[in-house]
Formats: sequence, C-alpha cells, structure tokens
Amino acid sequence: MPRTKLVIVVAAVAVLSGCASVNLEQNLSSANATASNFTDGQLTLARDQNERDALRQRASDLLAKPLSQKDAVQLALVNSPSMQALVAQNWVDASTAAQSSRIANPILSLERVRLGSETEIGRLLSFGLLDLLTLPTRKGIAEQRIKQTQLRLSSDVVDQVTQVRQAWVRAVAAQQTLTYTEQVFASAQASAELAKRMQSVGNFNKLDRARQQAFYADTATQLATAQHQVTAAREELVRLLGLDDNQAQQLKLPERLPTLPKEPLSPSDAGRQASKGRLDLQIAKADYDAAARTQGWNAITTFTDIELGVRRDSVFDAAENTHSTRRGFEISLQLPIFDWGGMRRDSMSAQTLAAANRLEATARAAGSNLRESYSAYRTAYDIARHHRDEVIPLRKTISEENQLRYNGMLISVFELLADSRDQVNSVMAALNSQQQFWLADAALQASLIGKPTSAGVSGGGASAAETGAGH
Repeated sequence: MPRTKLVIVVAAVAVLSGCASVNLEQNLSSANATASNFTDGQLTLARDQNERDALRQRASDLLAKPLSQKDAVQLALVNSPSMQALVAQNWVDASTAAQSSRIANPILSLERVRLGSETEIGRLLSFGLLDLLTLPTRKGIAEQRIKQTQLRLSSDVVDQVTQVRQAWVRAVAAQQTLTYTEQVFASAQASAELAKRMQSVGNFNKLDRARQQAFYADTATQLATAQHQVTAAREELVRLLGLDDNQAQQLKLPERLPTLPKEPLSPSDAGRQASKGRLDLQIAKADYDAAARTQGWNAITTFTDIELGVRRDSVFDAAENTHSTRRGFEISLQLPIFDWGGMRRDSMSAQTLAAANRLEATARAAGSNLRESYSAYRTAYDIARHHRDEVIPLRKTISEENQLRYNGMLISVFELLADSRDQVNSVMAALNSQQQFWLADAALQASLIGKPTSAGVSGGGASAAETGAGH
C-alpha cells in the first residue's frame, strides 16, 4: 500500500505539472512588447477599485491640457472600457485554451446492492486513460492556442489605437475647417448685404444681387454642415477614448493639426520596419500550427475512447456473519461500430487546409497592402506639401495684388471679397490635404506592424466650401 500511494502521488504531481496555465501579466507583457513601438504606452487591466482610481487619475492628468495625438492614444489605453474589455476577453480566451489541456476529474461511483442476507457495497474510481496518454500533446496544443490569444490581443489593440489616431485627426481638422468656413460665410454675408443696399439705390442690377444672395445661401448651408461635422468628429473621438460626460466636457483639442514632417518616410525605411515581424503573418502562422497539431491529436480520439477504472467491493453476509473484499480494475473501450469518425477527420483536414491557405493568402497580400498604404501616404504627403509650398504662396501673392488694385480703384469691392473667399478656400483645401496625410500616416503605421486598415484618404484635396465658391 505505501508503494501504491507513492506511485499515485507521483503520477498526480506529473499530471498537474504537465498542464498549461495562464498568466494574465505575461499575456499583457507580451502584447505590450509586441506593440510598444506602436502605442508608446502600456495596456493594463484594472481588477479592483484602487487600480481603477489610479487609471482615472492618469486620465485626468491627460485631460488637463490640450490633447495631442500621442496623449490621445495614452488616454485610450488607460481610460477606454473597450480596451479593458479586450484585455478581459483575452483572459477568458486564454483560460479556455489552457483548460483544454487539463484532464477531466476522475469519477467516483458508489453502489449498494442487497440480495437476501448478503449486502454488497461497490466503489469504482474511473478516469480517461486516453486523456492521460495524450497529455503532452494536448499541453502543446493549449500553449499554441494561448499564443494565438496573445497575438490577437496585440492585433486588437493596434486596431483600436489606429482608430483613435484617425479620429483625433478628423476632430482637430473639423475645428480648423469650421474656422475657415465661418470666414467664408462672413464674406458672403457682407457681399449679400452690400449688393442689397446697392440695388436699393439703383447701383446694382437684380441678377447680380441674386447671385450674391445665392452664394450667401450656399455658404450658410456649408456652415451648418461644418458645425455638425465638428460635433460628429469630436463625439467619435469621445467614444473611442471612453470618456464619460464629465470627461467629455474637459476634453480640449489643439487648434491645428501638426505640421508636415520635413521628409516623408522612405520606402527602404518602411520595408525595414515592416520586416521586423508583421502581426497578420504571425497570427496566420499560429492558426495553421494550432490546426495542424489539433488534427494530429483528434485523429486518435475520433476512433475510440478509453476509460480505466479501479474497483473495490465489500461483501457482507449477515447470515454467516462474514465480510470479504474484492479488488480489480475495469477498462471501458468505445467501439467504432456506427461512427468511425470519418466526417470529423475530414472536417479537421479541411480546417488545416483552410488555415494553410489563409497563411499563404496573408503572406501574398502583405506586400501588396504595404505598397498600397505607402502609396497613399506618399501621395498625401506630396499633395499637402504642394499646397503648402505652391498653392498657398500663389494665393497670397494674388490677394496682395488685388488689394493694391482695389486701393487704386481698378477693381470693385465685390471682386476683392471674391478673391478673399478664394484665398480662404485655398487654405481649406490645404487643410484638407494635411488631414489626408495624417490619416494616411496612421494607416501606414498600422500596415507596418501588420494590421492593414483603410487610410480614409479621399481623392480630392479641395474642400466642400471651394466647390460652392462663386463670384
């Protein structure tokens, strides 16, 4: 008996040590290490009130000043319930994956049978023998699935951060656009009022006055649209940052977008950054490895299942006043008579084949996605720089010349106002091109790490106000 107990204890220790386990901090460290250069911050999970209070204080510190794009990312990491939900769900998925490596608890069966003066008490302890034999394989599969959850957490964080960056760009650009739209509206309003007064004294015909009034009506519509766009873009950012009503009131944004970088990212630098390890390729490779290992293990379990039981029965005979004990074991074997598991094996083969093809498709698309994102980035940069270095200086020169001509009474006040509107519209077009660049920059950064996303870049650089400009 002592030797038997020792064997049982040693076997139990070996079984427990062979099971996969989940460490949330390790998962978070892995995700933070993967995306550290992308987020410049640390993702954590607040599990008690003290940790939640610490994160809220950090959020208050960030909201105390105008929120830069980098600070917006940090605020999302510490304040957004969506980010916290991603981490909590990752904990769930990783725990579920680790649980698949565990052996099912043994089953203790007790029975009491009485026949005449004889009473039999049976005890049977049974467990899955096949589970025990395949423990190393199932541990490897569980560890592979845990790795998948870590990679998916990194991918989800990158996706959320990219959305925050692009929402921040749209919110700041909407504020700037509204400022210039108000200037166009004021100019149109002045033109309409002046045309009305000049017509009343007979110095302006009805057609020209109607044209000025129509342009004023168009700019009023554009102003209302721009005002709503400010609200819509700001609220989109509020949702992504996870701000409550009080925090939303504290949110302050910079007055203008950052200036363009002196030089764009070169293709060679982009290629080097992307070659460090793309998330999409890592996820596809992990999915394929998990499917292949699962197929090898399940190929056995689809045929049969084996259970081993240890029996100890006690028999009491009241008539003869005797007591006897019977010991033995039982083996239960599932017979593959009606179902040979062929369909399940076919399903697993198809899953492995699908994972292999997804890996190949991801590898083939990786270069194409990167080239497209870089093209959008570089095109947006060139257009924005063209507006800054060519269009705006030309418009400024034209405006200065028209001012001189107006002072010399060579053009009318309406021509001067029209030129002023054209200049503002050019500035708005330059602002729009700058917005497109920063959207493309956020999309390129996501593509470099292996989470391709839409750049959100429109084809035209002109603003809506410019299309409504009229003289």
